[in-house]
Amino acid sequence: MSSSAQVKAVFLDRDGVLNVDHGYVHDPAEFEWMAGAREAVAALTRAGLRLIVVTNQSGVARGYYDEAAVVSLHAVMQAEFQRSGGRIDAFYYCPFHQDAVVETYRHADHPDRKPNPGMILRALDETGLVASDCVLIGDNLSDLEAARRAGMEGFLFSGGNLMTFIRETFGDRIPGLDEAVS
Repeated sequence: MSSSAQVKAVFLDRDGVLNVDHGYVHDPAEFEWMAGAREAVAALTRAGLRLIVVTNQSGVARGYYDEAAVVSLHAVMQAEFQRSGGRIDAFYYCPFHQDAVVETYRHADHPDRKPNPGMILRALDETGLVASDCVLIGDNLSDLEAARRAGMEGFLFSGGNLMTFIRETFGDRIPGLDEAVS
């Protein structure tokens, strides 16, 4: 995607982008939104973009929580996004890790675990999106590498307000974004 091409979908890492990364986030009671995250999701939704979460969740492999906890937290997040006027079109997560204590989830280099692009490629296939129409926002270099391997631009979010970051980084490539911000 050229730096002036219109964005049609945004892929988002979860921990460190949508929520504060306290380490192995899985309990809604300990969940803390990243500043501007709900507003950003609502504005991008109103602007007509597709939004997809792609997140490594090695806490499952490490035995800290199970997949049901991941799915449950995503449901809580989705409900809050909807209350704010937004939505996530799909959540993808990778529970695998090379140092897993739960044998089922031990995998030396799972294709879904970022920096591998498996989750992104599956999402593109299942949604019919084209990588060159998408961007990814992540807080780690592994996120950006996964985006690169999938054929899309990746942007490093180092904290702060997510809505401000989106407007400053590629807001001019999202028609209607300014109007969508409430």
